[in-house]
Amino acid sequence: MSISTKPPPEARAAQADAAAQRLKGQPVSAIDTPALVIDLDAMDRNLHRMAEFAKKHDLRWRPHAKLHKSAQLARLQVQAGAIGVCVQKTSEAEALAAGGVRDIFISNEVIAPMKLARVATLARNLGSVGGRLAVAVDSMVGALGLAEAMAAADGSAGRLTIDVFVEIDVGQGRCGVAPGAAALELVQEIERHRTLVFAGLQAYHGNAQHLRSVHERRDAIAQAVDAAVRTRQAIEAQGIPVGLVTGAGTGTFALEAASGVYGELQPGSFLFMDADYAKNDPDPAQPQFDQALFVKTQVISVAADHAVCDAGHKSHAIDSGLPVVHPLPGDPALVFENGGDEHGILRAAARGGPLPTLGDTLWLIPGHCDPTVNLHDRMVGVRGGLAHGKIERVIRVDARGAVT
Repeated sequence: MSISTKPPPEARAAQADAAAQRLKGQPVSAIDTPALVIDLDAMDRNLHRMAEFAKKHDLRWRPHAKLHKSAQLARLQVQAGAIGVCVQKTSEAEALAAGGVRDIFISNEVIAPMKLARVATLARNLGSVGGRLAVAVDSMVGALGLAEAMAAADGSAGRLTIDVFVEIDVGQGRCGVAPGAAALELVQEIERHRTLVFAGLQAYHGNAQHLRSVHERRDAIAQAVDAAVRTRQAIEAQGIPVGLVTGAGTGTFALEAASGVYGELQPGSFLFMDADYAKNDPDPAQPQFDQALFVKTQVISVAADHAVCDAGHKSHAIDSGLPVVHPLPGDPALVFENGGDEHGILRAAARGGPLPTLGDTLWLIPGHCDPTVNLHDRMVGVRGGLAHGKIERVIRVDARGAVT
């Protein structure tokens, strides 16, 4: 009988973490490929610009942690002035809470009883350490299920509550109750339950974030603002205060800020940026952010008309398009083409242009930052530039695979 000498998954993960931590202080060349790398100088600039914008406009900001899925980076954002973070999944909230994040908004609907029980437990646990949990609701079923789960978690104490934001559809056509009367009816139902506290409106327009022209984005957010105003007026006409309107993303947050309606901003991608956001026409009303997230890759094969690198779809998401090659000074201009799961095809940007040589290092800008992060266990933070910088920290993706 053969006996496997392969260590269990937990041991392998611990070994990988230990090896990653030993990278600290080493040059960029020590990073194996493919790897997800953060330019910490660029990330810090982005963080400072967002914090300054929110402070200047006297607005709360609650960055979306579904971008980085990291408790370490969430805590860094709170230290910079964020009120807390948003997540989309119950398991994301659990992972970040386990990492010391204390103010979390699940800006998404939770319906399944087993998930609602987890939400209630997390609300109780965060409350016990002075933290806060909020959740979005867009249906009577969701409100009633949440109320029942909170009551079950509370037992006979009669003190456990959770903040609830009613999500309205402001133009995305995804989640959200219709603005106006339908939203008011849902708010009135929430008000009937001791365990639920109506905290305001979730009014996020995701599709507007990637409209290319400033004019298109301005028109879309104008409609979102109108829906939020009409809904707030309908609710307040019944004597129910709307404590907060929250929403906005990296592509439009200056528009929501200028509306005078939103009291909290939720942009997330600004911290890293990606190739898709780079296609947007810049809005002079909001700060510009630097590319801070890259996939380091190496050329592993060369032919007459192309080269091949070791970063395929398993290293970067392609839902918003293929990555862009980020040339460092002196590097040839290249175009990335689909090479499958494990490979990327590289061609010269200009006909007859030079190709990289075997073993060369290249840097890719992912098409979409959020799902790219979810493909990696950790991110390597580099200080001093991609060419000559040193590894300052290794950041765990705590909520990788947190999809429930």
